[in-house]
Amino acid sequence: MAARGRQRLVSQRRVGIIGTGFMGGVHAEAWQGTNASLVAILERSTESKIGDMGRYGATVYTDLDEFLDAVDVVDICVPTYLHAHFALAAAAAGKPAICEKPLTLTGEESLEVVEAFSSRGLLLQVAHVLRFSPEYSAARDAVLSGKIGDLAALRLHRLSFAPKRGRYSWFNDEAKSGGIVFDLMIHDLDYALWLAGDVASVYAKSSAGGPGHAIAILQHANGVISHIEGSWSEPQPVFRTKSELAGSTGVISFSSDASSPLTLRLHETGPEATTGGGDDGVGDNPFELELQHFLDLLDGEVEPVITAFDGLQAVRLAEATRQSVSTGRPVRLAASGRAQ
Repeated sequence: MAARGRQRLVSQRRVGIIGTGFMGGVHAEAWQGTNASLVAILERSTESKIGDMGRYGATVYTDLDEFLDAVDVVDICVPTYLHAHFALAAAAAGKPAICEKPLTLTGEESLEVVEAFSSRGLLLQVAHVLRFSPEYSAARDAVLSGKIGDLAALRLHRLSFAPKRGRYSWFNDEAKSGGIVFDLMIHDLDYALWLAGDVASVYAKSSAGGPGHAIAILQHANGVISHIEGSWSEPQPVFRTKSELAGSTGVISFSSDASSPLTLRLHETGPEATTGGGDDGVGDNPFELELQHFLDLLDGEVEPVITAFDGLQAVRLAEATRQSVSTGRPVRLAASGRAQ
């Protein structure tokens, strides 16, 4: 689906995707609604199955250098533990890049990637898609405009069935996937940072058995509390999200189970009212919106919704969350986002 109100005109900007898994396919489809052209796909072997991505007519490369020579923009959709390798290669080749979340699995490695792009004056965008999901961005706009007074607490829930894990799947190795915190909860960790600002401390717990369930309590530097729940314990194909943003004069809530995308409840008036989603309808494809935003940034047309540093901060917070799970104790964070 093309972004609402945007005429699709294919530009001369050539896009190449690295990775042909699930997210590679999602991005390949989303690029079709932007004003760029998908021309290249990097695969491990010409005999590998690229599935539906083959229908876009892009040339399949197995050599990284040849791939980089053929594109203007790099889209990194490989497994998480490979992000840094390909991001650094893109930076060395002078190519701006968008990288699927999380940027990397450690703050140290993420900082290296961010500095590699910054030192060369190249754009790096981390694909934290909630910032482009119309209901999440509209809720944030409503909070920042004062519709619920002073923000006090966030309650963010992401409840899903577990990803498919073959015997040799990288998902089975937390050193490669980061587990539920880095793969699932990081969506809401980033949203909490975007909405409520820097985090001063995090306390987190996760289930000892089963596919995965975790809860994190964030104390933001400004006093706001975030309660974040992530679960891979739902039966397939269940995927549910729900959120409540509570302020001094009201609450904004939204749920994937509800017919109305956003509901505003004010303390004084009582009745519920649906709040609009701005210029973007809830049917707009957030992946397409984030990719077009990346292109618009390259053209100097917009201010960034997310910076490379924001991607680094999300990684640092996820890292501290996993540390809290491991130690059973709260973890304090410095203003830089680093665990203390």
